[in-house]
Amino acid sequence: MKKFSTNGAPREHLDLLDVALFVRAAAPANLSSAAREFGLSLAVASARIAGLERMLGARLLHRTTRRVSVTQEGEIFTEHARGLLDAARASVGQARERPHGRLRVTMPSSLGRQHISPLIPAFLRAYPGVSIELRMTDQIVDLVDEGIDLAIRIGALKDSTLIAKKLASNRRVLCASPAYLEAHGRPRHPADLARHECMILADQRNCAFVTPTGVIDVRVSGRLVTDNGEVIRDALAAGIGIGLKSTWSVAPLLASGELVTVLDGLSACAGSRDLGGVSEPRVRAAEDAGVYRVSGGAVRRARRIGMWSPRGCSVRPSVQ
Repeated sequence: MKKFSTNGAPREHLDLLDVALFVRAAAPANLSSAAREFGLSLAVASARIAGLERMLGARLLHRTTRRVSVTQEGEIFTEHARGLLDAARASVGQARERPHGRLRVTMPSSLGRQHISPLIPAFLRAYPGVSIELRMTDQIVDLVDEGIDLAIRIGALKDSTLIAKKLASNRRVLCASPAYLEAHGRPRHPADLARHECMILADQRNCAFVTPTGVIDVRVSGRLVTDNGEVIRDALAAGIGIGLKSTWSVAPLLASGELVTVLDGLSACAGSRDLGGVSEPRVRAAEDAGVYRVSGGAVRRARRIGMWSPRGCSVRPSVQ
C-alpha cells in the first residue's frame, strides 16, 4: 500500500497530529470543532484527514456539506488510534521523568561561549541520558529546516508558530576605549556618531535613540563590518572606534575600565532585543524536563557579571 502526505508526496509514518485530529473529530463527529481545538482552519484539517485516509487506504469519515459521520473503518481505527495516542503520552511522561535523547541547540556565538558553554558540563552530568549538539552562530537558523530543538535568541520572535520564553531583558550600551575617546573626542549628542568610527554588526548602519525631545535616527559608518559580536568587542577594546554592545558581553571590560560608556542616559532602540528561548512545540516536554536550566543558569550568571548598569552608566534597559 502506498503512503502519502497531505500534499500527495510519499510518507512513511503516521503523523500523530493527524491521528489525534481524527480521534477528536470522530468523538463528536464534528470536524470544525476539532479544527478549532487544534488551531487549524477547516480546510487544513480536512486535508490532513484526507491524507490520513490515503495513507491507510480507507475512508474514515463520511463528509457532506451538512454533517460528518464516522465510517465502520473509522470506528475500528478509532479504538486503535486511542491506544496509540495513550502510548505516546505515556512515553512523553517517561521522558519527562528521565530526559534522554539528542538535543540540538543554537544560540549567538558570543553568548554561547561566554555564558552557556561553562554550564554545559553540569547539565550533562545532571542528565546522563541527554546528548547536546550545540550550534553557535550569529545567523538566524531556521529551526524546522535545520532540525533544531531549541534556540536562544536576542530579538523579536517573527515565527508565531514557535514557543518562546523570555529569559531576560537585554541592556545595550554605547562604549569605546578611553584611548579612542582621548584621540577622537567624546560624542555629546547622537548626531555626533556620524563623525566617528563606528563598529557595525551585520550591516546595521542605522541607529535610533530615545531622547527627551523624541527619537533621533542616526546613520553611522565605519571600516569594520562583521556578523560576530566578539570581533566588535575586541576591536572596541583595541581602541578602533565606538560600538553598541550588550552589557552581558562587555561588563568585565567596563568594570576594569578598558571600556567606558558614552551618551549615558539615552536608550538605543531598534526593535525588540530581549533574550529568549525559542523552540518548536515538540520540545515542550524537554523544556519541562530541565532544558531551560542551562539557559536559566546563563541568565543568572549574566546578571551577576553584566545585566546591570556599571558605575557611571545611567543607560536604561533598551525599549527595542
